[in-house]
Amino acid sequence: MNTFKKAVLLLTVILILAVLCSCGEKQQAEPLKIGVPSDATNQARAIRLLETAGLIEVDDAAGFTPELKDITKYIYNIEIVPAAANTLVATLDDYGASTINGTYAVPAGLSPTEDGLITEVQDAGSGNPFINVIAARTEDKDNEDYKKIVEAYQDQTIAQYILEKNSGSSIPAFDYDPNYTVPDDYVSSLEGYKSSPDGKKVIKLGVCGSGDVWRAVQKVLDEQDSGLYVEVIIFDAYNLPNEALNSGEIDLNAFQHIAYMNSEIESQGYDIVAIGNTSCAPLTLYSKKAEDLDALKKLAGLKQ
Repeated sequence: MNTFKKAVLLLTVILILAVLCSCGEKQQAEPLKIGVPSDATNQARAIRLLETAGLIEVDDAAGFTPELKDITKYIYNIEIVPAAANTLVATLDDYGASTINGTYAVPAGLSPTEDGLITEVQDAGSGNPFINVIAARTEDKDNEDYKKIVEAYQDQTIAQYILEKNSGSSIPAFDYDPNYTVPDDYVSSLEGYKSSPDGKKVIKLGVCGSGDVWRAVQKVLDEQDSGLYVEVIIFDAYNLPNEALNSGEIDLNAFQHIAYMNSEIESQGYDIVAIGNTSCAPLTLYSKKAEDLDALKKLAGLKQ
């Protein structure tokens, strides 16, 4: 073989290797997209969930509120894509997976227990700031009537109501017996419960959205002969119940998680405090392209 042919052969081999390397680089350059909520609070939760799933590593110093910049290592070849939380269900086909709050997932037919790859853990006592709470003015944190209301909320009756009503989108953030049975009309019977403030001490409590669970709480209070009546005041904006509580317009509120309450205290100077856990709405990682976490990791591949 003459020198010219050797040179051509060598060049051909080099070109083939270059093409193969280029294909490999191209494949690695196209990470699997993971959708996460774009708002700071839920994005932080999503980042920690992806860490728990073993997809990334996060700086421990970031605590419960990491940002994208706090990700120290991508273990798998993924790209985290922030998007409006209420769009993640409709766009799930566009991503390898997405972290979705039960508030949006369950109405769309997704079940955290049946369809989720991994779900956020929000155990009471874990220090997790995304557990929802009943709040009071700091000066009233030891009020005996308010303690009775917290105890009534943390009754097994309410745990069952939360689980049956929300189908996994919200779970009790207090101790309860998960082994229970209830009749088909359990939720409707509690929501249809009627009480009267006559002869009872009225406690004004602020919420955002539905106050249905408080009918069930009132039933527990009446069965305990507490002498208390919870008057539910519904506010149409999240900034209002804390303002009303701090000013004394209402006695308690129950609409927020600890992280939001702390941010309000810091920014507005409110003198309020959590006096009891209620429920939590964990994030879940869903995918239409992988049936479990191992399959998702295989789909993404290790980060090179």
